[in-house]
Amino acid sequence: MRLRRTERWAACMLVALALGNVNVLAQEARAKPDSATARVAESLGEREAHGVEAKRPAPSVVSLQALVAEALAQNPEIRAMQRSFDAMRARVPQAKALPEPMLNVGYMGNAVPLPPFDVQKGDPASGRIFSVTQEVPYPGKLSLKGRMANVESEAEWWAYEQARLNLVAEVKDAYFDLAYLHKAIETVTRNKGLLEKFARIAEAAYTVGKGAQQDALKAQVEISKLTEQLTLLDQRRQLAEARMNSLLFREQETPLGVPEEFKPRDFALSLTDLKELAVASYPVLKAQRRRIDRQQYNVQLARKEFYPDFTVGLTYINRPGMPEMYGVNVGVKLPLYFWQKQRPALAEAAASAGAERERMENITALLFFKIKDRYLAATTAGRLAKLYSTTIIPQSSLTLESAIAGYEVGKLDFLSLLDNLVTLRNYELSYYEQLSNVEKAIAALEPFVGVNLRP
Repeated sequence: MRLRRTERWAACMLVALALGNVNVLAQEARAKPDSATARVAESLGEREAHGVEAKRPAPSVVSLQALVAEALAQNPEIRAMQRSFDAMRARVPQAKALPEPMLNVGYMGNAVPLPPFDVQKGDPASGRIFSVTQEVPYPGKLSLKGRMANVESEAEWWAYEQARLNLVAEVKDAYFDLAYLHKAIETVTRNKGLLEKFARIAEAAYTVGKGAQQDALKAQVEISKLTEQLTLLDQRRQLAEARMNSLLFREQETPLGVPEEFKPRDFALSLTDLKELAVASYPVLKAQRRRIDRQQYNVQLARKEFYPDFTVGLTYINRPGMPEMYGVNVGVKLPLYFWQKQRPALAEAAASAGAERERMENITALLFFKIKDRYLAATTAGRLAKLYSTTIIPQSSLTLESAIAGYEVGKLDFLSLLDNLVTLRNYELSYYEQLSNVEKAIAALEPFVGVNLRP
């Protein structure tokens, strides 16, 4: 009996040494929830000093700010939107300009020969004629057209701003997705190494006849599951890197590096604060306000179409052998068919203005829904992350500690100990996933409120 107890004690000491410092880890779980399995792996690693491979060089760390700056500089969609705004700005002076003047050249005289305008000498009705005519719109029409073109260019500018914010949000979403995947791969890899050490403990106990074969087999099954999980996580990581490279307009296989360590951060803005920011700064709303202004100017212009436009002309007549003649003419375009043209045009402009105002109401209603959706996603993920860090992971660490104590005295089998370790690992992965979800939801809010919510 004493020999059996001694052998059990020897086997348990391997696990106890491997899982030492769990009491300390439970206290540190709030600050670093994956510290439990990390310390376990470190503890085992320190006791396997012989044969340890040299550490590989740490991969380069890439910052979110650098990626955002590169995306804004290189993404072709953003450059295209900039050029569209430049094109709209170039329309403003065109809209305010007068119509091109008309130059007329003619003569009255003999039909042949035509050149050089052979005139009938001595005939006062015969001569060479040069005239210039300028159309002059009714006062106020050109200024209204200029204002319409100006607000159209402003609407295009806010469309560019919206595209820029959308791109930044996409980069942030891809970045935090990639950050989570790197952290998940790191956690699973660490747990896989730990399970491999547990598997050797179980195999050693089985070899000396003091352990069950199912313990060793169960450990191998869990290792295989982690290998499968690592494979899937690596696939997701490669897709996330390809997505990021496409946003940066890079080759798909361009290496990205490792995202910076992300930690929980407070989000102090309320739903009311976000709605107020959105009403004041949402680029789509600002663009829609410019479209409403354009339609209001269009209504004013349609009213002015009831008034006539003018033409002013200057004529010079050259008569050989006779005094030269000069003429000035003024024309008025009479809107005689206003019931078919001007009146329907005014109704069309008024209807268009009403449609834009209705679209404004619809955009605002959808905006508030989207803000609440992202806000709830951010706050829910934040509460879950806090729950994992302050309650679930510390409790899981204490449960693992209790399982170790039970295994040491023979009250708990190896499989239960293994299940507790797997449970702790899953909670760690869920914690980092929720941290990522918080940042992704806040990033998704930024295009709607029009400001950067994270420093």
